[in-house]
Amino acid sequence: MSKFCLTITCPSRRGIVAAVSGFLAEKGCTITDSAQFDDTNTDRFFTRISLISETGVGREEIESDFRKIADDFGMEWDFRGEEEKMKVLIMVSRYGHCLNDLLYRSRIGTLPIEIVAVVSNHLDYQKLVVNNDIPFHHINVTKDNKIQAEAQLLNLVEESGAELVVLARYMQILSDTLCQKMSGRIINIHHSFLPSFKGANPYKQAFEKGVKLIGATSHYVTADLDEGPIIEQETIRVTHAQSIEDYVSMGREVESSVLARAVHAHVRRRVFQNGAKTVVFPASPGSYSAQRMG
Repeated sequence: MSKFCLTITCPSRRGIVAAVSGFLAEKGCTITDSAQFDDTNTDRFFTRISLISETGVGREEIESDFRKIADDFGMEWDFRGEEEKMKVLIMVSRYGHCLNDLLYRSRIGTLPIEIVAVVSNHLDYQKLVVNNDIPFHHINVTKDNKIQAEAQLLNLVEESGAELVVLARYMQILSDTLCQKMSGRIINIHHSFLPSFKGANPYKQAFEKGVKLIGATSHYVTADLDEGPIIEQETIRVTHAQSIEDYVSMGREVESSVLARAVHAHVRRRVFQNGAKTVVFPASPGSYSAQRMG
C-alpha cells in the first residue's frame, strides 16, 4: 500500500475537513494521522494528513482530482510520498558540530534526508564530507565577489535539485535577493543570546554576565538577519561553577540538537509559515524518528 502526506494551508472557512476527508474516502484512502490548526488571528487554516491508498490509486490520479477541491477553497497544498527523502544542501564554515550531527543522523536513518552537497567558504571539512561520499564544494566569499559566489551557490542548488538549504553554522550573511528567492527553503541555527550578546565570542560575553540559561534558536532565513520565523528552540541551565569552555561545549550540543529537530520537522512537512510565525505540528509518537528527534 502506498503511503502519502498531504499538507494544506488556506483561508479558514466551514467545510474544509469534510471536503478533504470525503474526497480521500472516495479515492479509497485511509487517514492514519492528522493534525490541524485554525488560527483565528490570521483566519488561516493549516493541516497535515498522513494517508494510505488501500485500493492502489496512484499519486498522479489523487493529485489531479484533488485540484478541484483545492481551487474551491483557495488552498496552497503539497502531496508527497511518505518515504520520499528531501534533498538537502548543507553550508558550513569553521564550526563543524552541527555538520557532524546532521551527517550522523542522516547516516543512521533518524533524519530522513538526502544530503546532495556540502558547501563551505573554507576547506576544513572537505575530507570529512568526501569520506561520507558527499560532494564538497568550496565557494570562497569576499566582499568583492559576493554576487558571483551567490550565483555559484544558486547554480549548485539548481543542479543538485536541493529542496532545502541548511546553514550549519555558516558564518556569512546571505543577500536580501538570495533570501527572497529561496524564501521558506533556508534554515539557520544560532545561539539564543541575541540581541544581548552580538558579535564575536557570545559565550564569553554570556559567561562574564553570569547568565543562567544557554539556548539555541533555529529559524527560516529572511532578509531581516536572525529574525525569520522560528521553528525550534531549547534552553539548558548553567551555573556559576561552570567555565567558558563548559558554556561553549554545552551550547554546541544544544545548537546541534535544535537544528536537527528543525530540519526534521521541515522535511517531514510539519512546519507551516504563518506570517512572521510558524505552525509546527508534533511528530507522530509511534515513529522511531519521532522518538529520537522529538
